[in-house]
Amino acid sequence: MKLPTVQALVFNALAAVSIWASTADAQVPRLAVKLTSAALAKQKSDPNFVSNLVQKTLPAGFVAPRVVVGSLVDTKRSADLISRIGKNSFAPPNFQAPNFDAWYQVSVRSDAPRGVEEPRGIDATGKNGKTPPLSKDVLNMIHTLHKFDEVETVHVMQAGPPPAVNAADDPRSTSEGYLDAAPAGINARYAWGFAGGDGANVNIVDVEQGWNLNHEDLAAAGITLISGRNQAYFSHGTAVLGEMVMVDNTIGGIGIVPGAKARVISQHRSDGTYNTADAILDAAAHMSFGDIMLLEAQEYDPVGGMYYWPVEIADATYEAIRVATALGITVVQAGCNGGYDLDAYTNLAGKKIFDRSSADFRESGAVMVGGANQAAPHSRWYGSNFGSRMDVYAWAAGIDTAYTDDAAGTTSSYTTGFGGTSGASPIIVGAAAVIQGISSASNGFKLAPAEVRRILALNGTVSDNPAVDRIGVMPNLEHIIDGVFGAGNRTPDIYIRDYVGDNGATTSGGVSASPDIIVRQAAIADPAAALGAGSGTENNAALSDPVLAGREHSLYIRLLNRGTGAATPATTTVYWSEPATLVTPNLWHSIGTVTLPTVPQGNTLTVSPRLPWPAANVPPTGHYCFVALAGTSRDPVPLIPTTFPDYVKFIRENNNAAWRNFNVIAAPPNATASPPGFHALAVNIPGAFDAARPFTLRAVGNLPKGSKVRLRVPQQLAKGLGLKGCKGHKGGEEKGMVEVGVKPGGAVVLGKGVLEKGSLAKCQLLVKVPEDTYAGKVNAEVALVQEWEGQEVGRVTWRFGPVAKL
Repeated sequence: MKLPTVQALVFNALAAVSIWASTADAQVPRLAVKLTSAALAKQKSDPNFVSNLVQKTLPAGFVAPRVVVGSLVDTKRSADLISRIGKNSFAPPNFQAPNFDAWYQVSVRSDAPRGVEEPRGIDATGKNGKTPPLSKDVLNMIHTLHKFDEVETVHVMQAGPPPAVNAADDPRSTSEGYLDAAPAGINARYAWGFAGGDGANVNIVDVEQGWNLNHEDLAAAGITLISGRNQAYFSHGTAVLGEMVMVDNTIGGIGIVPGAKARVISQHRSDGTYNTADAILDAAAHMSFGDIMLLEAQEYDPVGGMYYWPVEIADATYEAIRVATALGITVVQAGCNGGYDLDAYTNLAGKKIFDRSSADFRESGAVMVGGANQAAPHSRWYGSNFGSRMDVYAWAAGIDTAYTDDAAGTTSSYTTGFGGTSGASPIIVGAAAVIQGISSASNGFKLAPAEVRRILALNGTVSDNPAVDRIGVMPNLEHIIDGVFGAGNRTPDIYIRDYVGDNGATTSGGVSASPDIIVRQAAIADPAAALGAGSGTENNAALSDPVLAGREHSLYIRLLNRGTGAATPATTTVYWSEPATLVTPNLWHSIGTVTLPTVPQGNTLTVSPRLPWPAANVPPTGHYCFVALAGTSRDPVPLIPTTFPDYVKFIRENNNAAWRNFNVIAAPPNATASPPGFHALAVNIPGAFDAARPFTLRAVGNLPKGSKVRLRVPQQLAKGLGLKGCKGHKGGEEKGMVEVGVKPGGAVVLGKGVLEKGSLAKCQLLVKVPEDTYAGKVNAEVALVQEWEGQEVGRVTWRFGPVAKL
């Protein structure tokens, strides 16, 4: 690639002054800057605020020739996308939408003529050497701006080569061997024997910089450009498209999913800027649930200035990916070619954002792809990044696909040596498109991104040395089709509702109010008639009795099946836990397992036989949380997670796991209650089981007028979460407790802070409601919610009113 030349010195935010300038071989570098809420308000009232902020980085007396400030993305489009998230059932509960209004792009320019572009036809094979890091001056400016209180984060917007590899370095081993059966490839040839296995009814959008859409093996695919400039690295984009959708036409090769519909969108935007976040959001605006987006790009690290990092390292791009995945779009992201250990990376804020075991890990929802050598047993390709963030891998060398000459634009060329994580990622997109195509053809619906990511890794081909390679597994489509979709493409998809109205989408869980885990003090003579379809209790969440010590109880589980085949049989294992805002596996106690002979397809509510809970195993009288895990041989019980980030994935990605942390208070407190007239409802507020992590505690109330609510917590927890005691209610302080006022109506954040690993604060929610509330004429509820990284990870709810009569 031709490296950018700089006619004037890049101005140094710490000392020397310099200016970015355009030439025929250069593109003006830009910075993406995110303002804090306070700074955004200042920019709204004073359009020169950001420009003046940049001037503050310059030495005294110097004025930059021209500071250009503009919105980073089309804010109307981003607002429209976020409103779409709020209207569908596939977004995570309590999804915290990014505020793209706070993002600006900033450039400091000379008076050189504008409108000069990066030259067309840059060679993607890396023949001009590795991409150099950011200049010291640019890096210093990033660091200086980040230190300002007004700036939340900042990164460069600068084009570089996509994650390809020199074809001459990786000669062909077998022609299109990645299509072959495992362990060599992903076994796409097996998938073609199934309806939808060629990607029919699946839409793919490739996000990168350039393509030759007139290639002889692509022209008939009818690939169109959504937006942006088809400007650079044509050979790269052509090779990527070839892997996925080369036409079945007796010439050249064949793509993994020739039946899929492909489109492209360029990071080189129509206004001449290079803007990955804007390209992603524009792509998402033209896509629907179940579509697949491929990110064929790399990024600069804002900390050290080095290239070859996954694009979500840039905060604006990460936020754009979160919007796309929240809309139900499966995003596949190249893991990139720096040979870096992603777990070791620390960002500008000092956080280990790629390390799944870290409290700092952040989840974009994208599938991240590593690269391996083409020969089984597939050791990690030398240039591939690696770490716990990698979900899956594929061939990164010896890939046979379409090609073009970047300068001449030939339409009949092919290569036997495409690779890098650029070559691996289209293979994963192909596998994802097979999954969506078969699901659409056999089940009548497509799958949520989290479920696609989970399925891609099921029974996959491990790398040569997983502990060293750390690139995930390679999908095995034969195992996936046989194991997930079952013989004859008919497979069950059983689920337990997380709440009334849940339709089984795997991202809908987290509210811990399942109506399908039912605890009764006495056995029910005819469970199907009392609790099943046509009973009138299908959507009643108040069917459970309080637990009484010293007596046997009866549990009943209700399952639904939205798949295309019956679940025969289905089992459900049930656990209990003390009531808590976060019910992680270390707090579970097993009750037992119950078998349902069959759960028919068609979403028919099916009730389990009685599961006895022996008196000797019943805890003291009170209210408890219950967890149920269901499964069949073709829709297995999910594995219990061992790290907290995996636990968060677990509750989001598994529709056959549900929580009931929902308690019915049917009568006023007794005369000895303290304080008088108040229920003292026991509740634990835990930390994560694997590390100290930051949490938010929120209260959500819907109690009638005249109600009063206070939260009594240990002083240590009050200090950790920044909870302030309410005046006139400090009587518990001598016992090491603090009482916090809670609004009986609406949602309010009570506190935020870090909770220590394995901590468990024993608290009480004190609630007083008018006596007529217990008649059940109004829906009176109050809940405590625990959140991590903007996601709800647990809640406990109390409803005041009668238990349903059966």
